[in-house]
Amino acid sequence: MNPSYEELLHLPHPTSPRHPRMPVENRAAQFAPFAALTGYDDAIDETARLTDQMLDLSEEAKQILDLKQSFLEELLDTSPEISVLHFVRDGRKEGGSYQTKRGRLKQIDKYQRELVFTDGTRIRISCVYNLDCDLFGGLFY
Repeated sequence: MNPSYEELLHLPHPTSPRHPRMPVENRAAQFAPFAALTGYDDAIDETARLTDQMLDLSEEAKQILDLKQSFLEELLDTSPEISVLHFVRDGRKEGGSYQTKRGRLKQIDKYQRELVFTDGTRIRISCVYNLDCDLFGGLFY
């Protein structure tokens, strides 16, 4: 005959003479999260991270940038403070982002085609989207 649930409910908990009870701390570890695919969450986050594409400048915008660059070449001995909006390529995926660099211009390297700042930062001229300087005084607008 099978005992009813009511009869079993009040019986003492069975204990094994061979296997001691597991401590509560160890029992909790059984239910800890398990990452079967290590790095999978990082890969998902990287895929979800958005990047921009580099915009093409119009011929008129390129001409204005050339004029601004020529103007700044004449002022290099004063290390003019400039602001450059430029495209920075992403090292891990296609695309990148637009960033603004503000600082004093030291040199325009025509061979490397880069703007060189006094702090050593170098920006490729082909990645420049906009160039601004207080000394322009509305000349290029």
